[in-house]
Amino acid sequence: MIDPRRLTVLRALADHGTVRAAAETLYLTPSAVSQQLTALEQEAGQALLIRRGRRVELTAAGELLTEHAKAVLAEVERAEASMAACAAGTVGRVEVASFASAITRVVAPSITALRATAPGVTVLVRDAEAHNSLLMLLAGETDIAISMEYGATVRSDEDRLTRYPLYAEPFDAVLPPRHPLCERESLPVTELGESDWIAPLPGNPCREVAQTCFADAGFAPPITHTSDDFHAVVALVAAGTGMALVPRSAIPAEHGAEVRPLRDRVPTRRVFAAVRRGREEHPLLRRVLDALLTCSEEL
Repeated sequence: MIDPRRLTVLRALADHGTVRAAAETLYLTPSAVSQQLTALEQEAGQALLIRRGRRVELTAAGELLTEHAKAVLAEVERAEASMAACAAGTVGRVEVASFASAITRVVAPSITALRATAPGVTVLVRDAEAHNSLLMLLAGETDIAISMEYGATVRSDEDRLTRYPLYAEPFDAVLPPRHPLCERESLPVTELGESDWIAPLPGNPCREVAQTCFADAGFAPPITHTSDDFHAVVALVAAGTGMALVPRSAIPAEHGAEVRPLRDRVPTRRVFAAVRRGREEHPLLRRVLDALLTCSEEL
């Protein structure tokens, strides 16, 4: 196999014409250059040089290999430049796992901002509910997770993750059209117990937040329909099948239901970005995290 380092010596010889001049360019001794060229001829299996006094001429095989050497060394230089850019956080790929409304609020705007400030950084987005995104992060399946605080995130994995708060938003009550509570401008949580409820599936942290809110208010309403898609949840409410608590940013603009803010013990979704501990200062991740934090400040 041809050693690429010896191709550097061959290219220098072709450029300068003598072993001494090539040696000066490469900061080697003439003897070291001669040894490298001899070894290269053995690797190539052909004579590469014709020695004429102090000067050296390339054989046909030597000229052919020199052209290849230029191409190979150019690729090496491009690889070095790419590695330097990656180390500086200006080029590379970062995967982000996030739930849908956070994609809309901070992830997509961050991608737009990065396109202007770091066009070499590619962000790949994977839609994942808040609890699943953390599992993906811990399993090494994504680089950054967008999740929310809930019981399980408070109790575990604190030593494995580093978190960056992004934003907080309240849950609103979503009511069927013409529901008696629609006459009120805002609602206390304690008045929401007399109804069927629509909620995310078990394990979804938004369901846990809602159930904790109900328990603190002293009741446990029946959950009759389940979906992790808040557009579907709101559609079911609009169809008159029950009520729901939905994070404000997850309520679609066109929904056909009635939305009322809560007062007293208002449940809140606290959203954060997370990376595996030890990777906080990785240049690429740091650049994407900074974009996420900047976009969250503008909310």
